Amino acid sequence: MSVAQRARWKTWAAISAALVGLTVPALTATPAGATTGAYDSTYYKNAVGKTGTGLKSSLHTIISGNTRKISYDAVWNALKTTDQDPANSANVLLLYSGTSRSKTLSGGDLGDWNREHVWAQSHGGFGTSAGPGTDLHHLRAADVQVNSIRGNKDFDYGGSAVSGAPGSYTDSNSFEPRDADKGDVARMVLYMAVRYEGDDGFPDLEANDSTTNGSVPFLGRISVLKQWNEQDPPSAFEERRNDIIFNTYQGNRNPFIDHPEWVEAIW
Repeated sequence: MSVAQRARWKTWAAISAALVGLTVPALTATPAGATTGAYDSTYYKNAVGKTGTGLKSSLHTIISGNTRKISYDAVWNALKTTDQDPANSANVLLLYSGTSRSKTLSGGDLGDWNREHVWAQSHGGFGTSAGPGTDLHHLRAADVQVNSIRGNKDFDYGGSAVSGAPGSYTDSNSFEPRDADKGDVARMVLYMAVRYEGDDGFPDLEANDSTTNGSVPFLGRISVLKQWNEQDPPSAFEERRNDIIFNTYQGNRNPFIDHPEWVEAIW
């Protein structure tokens, strides 16, 4: 998408957002049981068949119960496993750039990779405490410089190309990941909006349609994230990652990797 096309998109999106308050015909959500998966009769048995707030509530209960938390220091080694390059076990694959980089280059220097909070810490102020600050379902290995450029921006179609992350764009208040990561980002953000509902001492995280959320516990744009979830279906990398987090670390799953159609069923 060219810079001009991106500008036209953002203008259209702003107009669309202004029309949200208008009365429109009721829409029927996509049935939550539209596809079947390996965990439908066990892990997700209380969610299958539901839609809307009922589905969101059921999934929250499922993915919040009997979970294990890890420390922020432990995230370093966990990411070396969850984000391992399938083609090179000595490396991790970096979010936003797709670069394969040595596991040993973890840290804060130029050329290193560090721990990217896809749901930015400042959107709710949860920091790096065990819980949302260390939840592996939204923590990814990312290039230090690219991570800094993303900062705490909301997600939308951006403007200028991001150095070190071909296919990613950014402007003053938003960040657009490369096409291969768009769905990953969407499903990580929406997992967080279901997992953290304000009932466990942490903020109630919610996805909205703004790109100026600042420090409030919201992250946008939901309309764009829904598009990205459709355009970039779950990959084998995401599915493997989901299994590792479930079996080895936290004991819970990202339901939108198992059932991407549940995004439309809820939102």
